[in-house]
Amino acid sequence: MAGLLAAMILLSEDGVNRRQFASGSILFATAGSQASRAQTKAAPASEARRRIAKAAAAALAMQRRDWEQGVLAQAFLEAGDDNQVILLTKAAIVQRAADGRLAVVISGGPTDPAMGGEAYWRAGELTGDPEIRQAAQGLLDYILQRAPRAADGTLYHVFRRPEVWSDGFHCAPPFLASRGLYDEALRQIEGYRKRLWNAEKKLLWHVWDEEKQDYTRKNLWGVGNGWAAAGLARVIRALPASRQEDRSRLAAFLKDLIDGCLAHQRPDGLFHDFLDRSDTFVETNLAQMLAFAIYTSTAGGWMPHSYVAHANRMRAAARAKMDRFGYVQGVCGAPNFDHPGTATEGQAFCILMEAAGLKYEAARRRT
Repeated sequence: MAGLLAAMILLSEDGVNRRQFASGSILFATAGSQASRAQTKAAPASEARRRIAKAAAAALAMQRRDWEQGVLAQAFLEAGDDNQVILLTKAAIVQRAADGRLAVVISGGPTDPAMGGEAYWRAGELTGDPEIRQAAQGLLDYILQRAPRAADGTLYHVFRRPEVWSDGFHCAPPFLASRGLYDEALRQIEGYRKRLWNAEKKLLWHVWDEEKQDYTRKNLWGVGNGWAAAGLARVIRALPASRQEDRSRLAAFLKDLIDGCLAHQRPDGLFHDFLDRSDTFVETNLAQMLAFAIYTSTAGGWMPHSYVAHANRMRAAARAKMDRFGYVQGVCGAPNFDHPGTATEGQAFCILMEAAGLKYEAARRRT
């Protein structure tokens, strides 16, 4: 039975009184005796589930745009809550554009809707609903055939300018890889990398203008690098054993990127909004994004287990930023992401980080 999020948290004075739900997913402990539930509450896994529940309840209360709907759907997919994946997919279809994009509010973006592609496709498989399947296929067709792109096929991130953004690593490539379109996923990654990668700093610049052949935003934006790290981890995970050379190459790229970020980590475990500029605000979401990438990569066996210590530190730092209502504070704040605040993507990556941490811990117990 999929995890149910309705009436998940009852806020008391300390904000932590809540209901316990029966579920086969990693979101919640299986129902049992009062004694077994008490033991589960005391376990570290229960703390992760508690935080997933609080972050999810807050996220579902937030207004969302195309990529926000998508990354939240992906978070529920990673956490094993099929019910919410289906509900978010059906809501995304309500905001379907004529060209095939889903969850479009106002004008939307060319590739932002692809953040939910894997989850939307899974909703079609779970339900067998032909409308959902058609919508997910329509989104894939749009990405492959109609989305604006450079001469070499690299997808643009916005309609207004021929721009390539580091955010794009987490848009089309994971969706394409999840559908077995490995060559196209790798082509997109290489297109982003050749335009945005700074080999000396081991970090990505944020925005490249293809027409001007110059950077529109030549900043080492933390969250932009976090989108890339998370996207790379998902693509590597999707590649089959027969693509070992590609997996090794992407894993080396991901490790370099994480190392580049860690070189700018603050003593508190967090990072500045622009990684190399201490005059920018302290930001929370990059820590969650990198922790997700590290837990996923170490569980998958393509990153040294020594990196888990970094993930644990970042997880602890991000956990300290959750308020009593479940909002992760200090992320790049919506709607313009130029100040510390709250955002759906910050909630989604809390869920992604905690779910990946649980999966890593389960994998470690099996070895």
